[in-house]
Amino acid sequence: MKKIFFILSIIAVTLTFSACEDSLNIGPEDYYGSNNFWNNEAQVKGFMYGIHSTLRYNYGMFFYLGEARGGTHRTGTSSQNTSLNDEQIKISNIDKNNTGISNWYNIYNRLLNINLFIIKVEDKEATPFLTDDARNGYLAQAYAFRALYYFFLYRTYGNVPLVTTVEVLNGRVTANKFYIPRATAKQTLELIKSDINKSETLFGNSTALPSRIEWSVYATKMLKAEIYLWAAKVPVLDQPKGGNADLTVAKTALQSVIGNANFSLISDFSKIFSDKTVNNKEVIFSLRFLDKEAYNNGGEFLYQDQVFVNQKYDRNGNLLGDVLNLKSRGGIFRHEYKFELFQSYDANDIRRDATFFDYYSNNTATEGKGLLMKKAVGSINSTGDRVFDTDYIVYRYADALLLMAEIENGLTGSCATYINEVRKRAYGANYGPAVAYADGTFAVNELAILKERDKEFVWEGKRWFDVVRLRDAAGKSLAFSPDANYPAGTPLIPATDTHKLLWPVDVYTLNLNPELTQTTGYN
Repeated sequence: MKKIFFILSIIAVTLTFSACEDSLNIGPEDYYGSNNFWNNEAQVKGFMYGIHSTLRYNYGMFFYLGEARGGTHRTGTSSQNTSLNDEQIKISNIDKNNTGISNWYNIYNRLLNINLFIIKVEDKEATPFLTDDARNGYLAQAYAFRALYYFFLYRTYGNVPLVTTVEVLNGRVTANKFYIPRATAKQTLELIKSDINKSETLFGNSTALPSRIEWSVYATKMLKAEIYLWAAKVPVLDQPKGGNADLTVAKTALQSVIGNANFSLISDFSKIFSDKTVNNKEVIFSLRFLDKEAYNNGGEFLYQDQVFVNQKYDRNGNLLGDVLNLKSRGGIFRHEYKFELFQSYDANDIRRDATFFDYYSNNTATEGKGLLMKKAVGSINSTGDRVFDTDYIVYRYADALLLMAEIENGLTGSCATYINEVRKRAYGANYGPAVAYADGTFAVNELAILKERDKEFVWEGKRWFDVVRLRDAAGKSLAFSPDANYPAGTPLIPATDTHKLLWPVDVYTLNLNPELTQTTGYN
């Protein structure tokens, strides 16, 4: 898997859309597009492992595109007096000259590999050694990955260039091969829906779950539910909301997951991320991180000894040492969650202390309030060192329940049953009528679902997309609601800045492709 990941990384670098024109004029050796590579099923399987591996390599996409703008992150200086990263993104201070991200977050690099895979595996003459079942299984995964990447682009930019070929591998090319204009938002969503439906069809009647770190039919069902829920509620440029028709499709997709014997909420919330066994029934699809193979950025949410140990206090006034047993392996503290988020949890909510460690600069717990995020603390390896190898969970069962709550709310059904299933685990023995949720109005339910997701999915790349998708009483995004921010009172985005629901394209990318236009509202 490491070898194929390296190979695909080289391809991605060679084929990158952001390369200079001179590099685009160089015809690469057409090795991976020829029969030198596609000779047996082991190579096809290796390439699919590579597609999984490049998603892991690109997992920052979930954080930067799906969470960072969501209003839960502190900006400026941390509680440890270190500078925090990505303030421009976290406060949505973006415009056409300061985009925060560039080159479509390099997603097209990943798409080129997937397009090549689809073309080769669909061609029975190119891959005659595959049985029909094997071919369909591989293609089901590939179409789902393409839908996933384009869904990120759609939610981020609205309308984007649609690339489904690999022109660069068809001999020598010139730069104008890459001069592709942005499709409409409607065309973009049509491709996403088409791809995810192809994935579902290709999986057929399969109920297999070969591995929770391998894309399965259940991951496809979760992605389909997300796509259709977004389509139902969020108008994007020329693409209107789909309403109940799309909500119904999303509900049907989730019904294959909810109640399925493969999945359930595990009893101990704190073990969701530490349990990497095949028996973690909470996980539907995750990205595997392993010691000596790949690490995540968990250390950026933790402390360095020199600014924390014997300088901070816990809530009971005790001076703190290496309280999380980081063994001097903490990274530079670059991301910190707002203390108001911590305060929004009930004291009996198990998720609070399983997610965060709160600390203070004095022994009365009144000054210098700060938070460490514990979900990505990792493990102690065989040599006794702390390593940040926590898996990144893309989909888990609690997400299916809360997505279904949102769907039922949109269909005027009861969302309380699904919210309370999550709350029962969160409160354990303290669950009862005082903390059980009762259905309210549409708007009250939407805000309650958002707040429940806030507590459940810290660091899981969902908050920005959640706050954009969920609605107030007038049908407007909660990104414009003062009640959806931390602290409440000021909306994430002013009502006059509706264009900021989407991101601008950076100047370099625009200049590279004369067919591109800037995102609506940024000119």
